[in-house]
Amino acid sequence: MTTLSRPPEEFRGPRPSRRARLRQWLLHDLPGTRAVRRGPFGVPARQDRRHPWWQVMCLTGVDYFSTLGYQPAIAALAVGALSPLATLVLVLVTLFGALPVYRRVAAESPHGSGSIAMLEGLLPRWRGKLFVLALLGFAATSFIITMTLSAADATAHLIENPLAPDWLEGHQVGITLALLGALGVVFLRGFHEVIGVAVLVVAVYLGLNAVLIVECLAVALSHPVALADWWGTLSGSHGNPALAVAVALLVFPKLALGLSGFETGVAVMPQVRGGDEDTEARPEGRIRGTRRLLATAAGIMSVLLLTSSFVTVVLIPAAEFAPGGEANGRALAYLAHQHLGEGFGTVYDASTITILWFAGASAMAGLLNLVPRYLPRYGMAPQWARASRPLVLVLVAVAVVVTLAFRAEVDAQGGAYATGVLMLITSAAVAVTLSARTRRQWRSMLGFGAIAAVFVYTTVTNVIERPEGLRVAAVFILGIVVVSFASRARRSFELHATRVHLDATAVEFLDAVDGDPLAIIAHEPQRLDEAAYRKKLEAARTVYRLPGEQEVLFLEVVVEDSSEFETELTVRGVARGEFRVLEVHGPAVPNAIAAVLLHIRDVTGLMPHVYFRWTEGDPVSNLVRFLLFGAGEIAPVTREVLRRAEPDVTRRPWVHVG
Repeated sequence: MTTLSRPPEEFRGPRPSRRARLRQWLLHDLPGTRAVRRGPFGVPARQDRRHPWWQVMCLTGVDYFSTLGYQPAIAALAVGALSPLATLVLVLVTLFGALPVYRRVAAESPHGSGSIAMLEGLLPRWRGKLFVLALLGFAATSFIITMTLSAADATAHLIENPLAPDWLEGHQVGITLALLGALGVVFLRGFHEVIGVAVLVVAVYLGLNAVLIVECLAVALSHPVALADWWGTLSGSHGNPALAVAVALLVFPKLALGLSGFETGVAVMPQVRGGDEDTEARPEGRIRGTRRLLATAAGIMSVLLLTSSFVTVVLIPAAEFAPGGEANGRALAYLAHQHLGEGFGTVYDASTITILWFAGASAMAGLLNLVPRYLPRYGMAPQWARASRPLVLVLVAVAVVVTLAFRAEVDAQGGAYATGVLMLITSAAVAVTLSARTRRQWRSMLGFGAIAAVFVYTTVTNVIERPEGLRVAAVFILGIVVVSFASRARRSFELHATRVHLDATAVEFLDAVDGDPLAIIAHEPQRLDEAAYRKKLEAARTVYRLPGEQEVLFLEVVVEDSSEFETELTVRGVARGEFRVLEVHGPAVPNAIAAVLLHIRDVTGLMPHVYFRWTEGDPVSNLVRFLLFGAGEIAPVTREVLRRAEPDVTRRPWVHVG
């Protein structure tokens, strides 16, 4: 007996075209399509498609832990011998400020929407959408600049390495673009591959840092002269302890970059494996895992920051931290070469370059989770933005443009990076403060309010010192608003309804209709008395010559919030005197009518005929009214929505206008 491993050629279907195969590959995780794997923002069908919390911690840690590459040098350059005290302030704010804030964000927004979801409902209608777009602009600033700045910093470390070939000098832009391209390739391979690379990169980097810091601590503590010199410098320049603390507090905004990993920690929450008892509404296991992720990362980073700031300021001459010095921006790398030899130093440099390059992975993952949760739902991005691979290509393209604009200069991007990070943390602190107030948790409200005040001060100070960061963020916000509204206008002729429900009375009305076609008269819900319906019916019978015995239903759309886009529609049957009315609430009149007509066709088997009268007024102003307020020129727009939704003209509901 012969078994065929492949069907014979004549039994195989036609081979898809190259374009079709490319489209299938790009949209493999688009919701509603069959796929082998889902995107990073998708909801896996089984828990085993998610990852243990410590693996996801490594993904967020490539950004958070990579700040060790430059944070000790920034602190030493800013306050010199006071660096450990300033770092202690940062650690206290981390453990008693940012960590409690994001633990609460994880509990109240467990689906990866972050603090933006908690603030989304503060403002109604279009003001709320613009508010969310502004927050997304700051998120894009933080995450995109994380990708470009980290890649540029990795390039700087590579070029400054003593063993690097001379021909790399002057090619910062090209090398940075190559690193960004490599990051995009990893994400195009798949999210599981990204997690695997992140675990390896973080494990090696933390291990090397542990060896280095333990060795440097031993050296520092075994050399009383070095300790005495540091203490003498500290006490001589800041003899008053209160003055030293004040200086440490004032310099804190410059060190707040080390808090960048918290927002991505909650943004990638859907990837954390929960427990069997988890539900989509309340995934308790996922929340516990994310809180453990945040606390562990904060604890590890706090220890590393404190010890690294101490050994760098004790063992490195102050002149080396200045621009042009060998420890400028790379204090730990300097110590690795000085105290553990060129071999270890080279390995440490390679690990630092790798984690700085891959630091953009956490930012990329954060955007891949955030963007599909808001913009497509608002109609402000194409449907393909729900798929990960096309979005990866777009984000890499944006990162390339930003890199070219800044010419891969690290210092030039620092202000924008700090502004984005601090705005997100401040918004999270404000969100949890308002949440505690809503729940009348007064102690929590006061505590979170104090934390919010600290971050507001930090953000304002940063903006004053580096106003270029706010300008860059404004460009991102403007770009998101323009692209979003252009997409909204382009998608305005789509069906907005994700689902249509008929209540029991509406079903009774449809069951009572005898024969085909089904006549439906569109009615504006301004006058709801019997006289208005009677007048509308008489006009329809006259204009369209409807038979007097033909049963007629009225269809009304009540626009409540025209800023919404994707909604579920519930059709209520309402009897107003002798007239039967189908009432539906939706964001746009023509789109709702089209969705209801198609649903009625599908559930009853009858072909609906809908009757309109022409709308008075200027066509251009009516189009603007439709785009902004969901009304305007109803009849032709309804017909266009139906045409796009149902290409088969024989199955398309009829639209009559008179």
